[in-house]
Amino acid sequence: MPSRRDRANAIRALSMDAVQKANSGHPGAPMGMADIAEVLWRDYLKHNPANPQWADRDRFVLSNGHGSMLIYSLLHLTGYDLSIDDLKNFRQLHSRTPGHPEFGYTAGVETTTGPLGQGIANAVGFAVAEKIMAAQFNRPGHNIVDHYTYVFMGDGCMMEGISHEVCSLAGTLGLSKLIAFYDDNGISIDGEVHGWFTDDTPKRFEAYGWQVIRNVDGHDADEIRMAIETARKSDRPTLICCKTIIGFGSPNKQGKEESHGAALGAEEVALTRANLGWSHPPFEIPADIYAEWNAREAGSKAENDWSQRFAAYQAEHPELAAEFIRRMAGELPADFSAKASEFIRAVAEKGETIASRKASQNCLNAFGPLLPELLGGSADLAGSNLTLWKGCKPVVEEDASGNYMYYGVREFGMSAIMNGIALHGGLIPYGATFLIFMEYARNAVRMSALMKQRVLYVFTHDSIGLGEDGPTHQPIEQLASLRMTPNLDTWRPADAVESAVAWKYAIERKDGPSALVFSRQNLPHHLRDHEQESAIARGGYVLKDCDGEPELILIATGSEVALAVQAADKLAEQGRKVRVVSMPCTSVFDAQDAAYKQSVLPVEVGARIAIEAAHADYWYKYVGLDGRVIGMTSFGESAPAPALFEHFGFTVDNVLSVAEELLED
Repeated sequence: MPSRRDRANAIRALSMDAVQKANSGHPGAPMGMADIAEVLWRDYLKHNPANPQWADRDRFVLSNGHGSMLIYSLLHLTGYDLSIDDLKNFRQLHSRTPGHPEFGYTAGVETTTGPLGQGIANAVGFAVAEKIMAAQFNRPGHNIVDHYTYVFMGDGCMMEGISHEVCSLAGTLGLSKLIAFYDDNGISIDGEVHGWFTDDTPKRFEAYGWQVIRNVDGHDADEIRMAIETARKSDRPTLICCKTIIGFGSPNKQGKEESHGAALGAEEVALTRANLGWSHPPFEIPADIYAEWNAREAGSKAENDWSQRFAAYQAEHPELAAEFIRRMAGELPADFSAKASEFIRAVAEKGETIASRKASQNCLNAFGPLLPELLGGSADLAGSNLTLWKGCKPVVEEDASGNYMYYGVREFGMSAIMNGIALHGGLIPYGATFLIFMEYARNAVRMSALMKQRVLYVFTHDSIGLGEDGPTHQPIEQLASLRMTPNLDTWRPADAVESAVAWKYAIERKDGPSALVFSRQNLPHHLRDHEQESAIARGGYVLKDCDGEPELILIATGSEVALAVQAADKLAEQGRKVRVVSMPCTSVFDAQDAAYKQSVLPVEVGARIAIEAAHADYWYKYVGLDGRVIGMTSFGESAPAPALFEHFGFTVDNVLSVAEELLED
């Protein structure tokens, strides 16, 4: 019968063979962590390779995603739909084994990892979601949500600042189902880390409120098992500090940076085989080792046992069971769309002049009671972002049944945690900060888009209009950055009606994230026809038109739509034919058919002016080289909003002047 070391060596062999064949990759981490993975995946991990989406499976995250051949080897060996040919195709175009684990490419990969630190942040999100869902759905005698989140992480994850943000919050929330394995091998790409990383990591995590298990030999199965047993009994998250040797088994490169980020080389691979006692050819695993690894039978039994328990739960709590099924499927309540549209009509009839951030809060008060899956939050700016609504209940360590997270000043951590929450299923997260502080969260926003997750970002204080806080807080280039991100819809509404439509369509969208960008200052209500929701929902539409063909088109978003309308009225008094286009979401508008876009922005009308108190360059794609943009080409200044708008040219007089010059040309 194969020994534990034989099974671990199967991981090592597949990893070094795939990296060698690709002549690209990171063999060291998989070879160093193979013994830990063997114990965890064979003795503890609750999963079913035949159904990677089973609701109560344990979640496994490889935060040090550069070691991707570790998880690919594990998935292949345990019986997932990942063949030996897929492993041979490592890092090649259109393969199911990309260079870093990619959500949606490979069955069993729970999240995309690679940007170091975000994997542990996603894992915190998984554990948060498990704790909330358990509190909301479990009942005496019925624990239908009861699973662990395991995460592997290395020195790079520890050094990234986001790990501090999320692990601090994990300790505060008492995420006892979160177990992290620290691959303490002392090596990063530049060499031995003691020259730049001397933190007392165990003390750091103890200060966060974690249970820390120190000095575990990462190559001793008994020590690893004892650590996992201790971790699973704790009422706190656990960090298991595993001393490992990177590139374990390589005679000349183990323990060195040479095994970290490059193929070992054909000669060293042969020497490693001999050193490990692995006599099998590349990519060949003996049948008895495959049999030892195969988890399909045990996984099927585990899921069947859960299904029987869920059936008993369903019999006793039919409404809760139906709600659980709906939420895990990502489906909204059947009446949500109709009720949301009814609210939009009511907002239009009321016609308030309010800040769009306040309009956003009104939307939450309307939509929150309809959506028990909505999980809100803010990075310590709830009173400014207006993300709290009347039905909010905080999620705390003692009672996780709530629907609102106080993330603290952790914009990056909040955003990456929300990715994990969305990936877990059963919850729709939204989180808020000032638009300028999107920069702290930028890479996590990008990961939301890359993974096409339903994560809602609420960004308030959307322009120089926030005023006296000055250029450090006034966003300039952020809107362009968000709009240029694939798969991300960025909404900047002009009034309460557009705000409500933006919220509705962001919630209903299932194939990607949305950024909802709101103002600090009050915005006037704009009159529209009875089909206003469907028009706004197309991303850009004719808000105000003239008789006949326009000679000038003004395009604007957010607070500048009112400026465009005022200027159009003045120009109309001068006999000019002017159309005003409100474009709350450029990506949605760009996705419309050519006929609709032509109806809004006819190519025959070359005289166009875009107006937005943000970076000007983005708008030339809509106005053309012959058009004009009234926007920002510098950072802002510290002053009251009216003074800033006048100083930077966001006035009716300046729009008229630019229009006159353009029409004369």
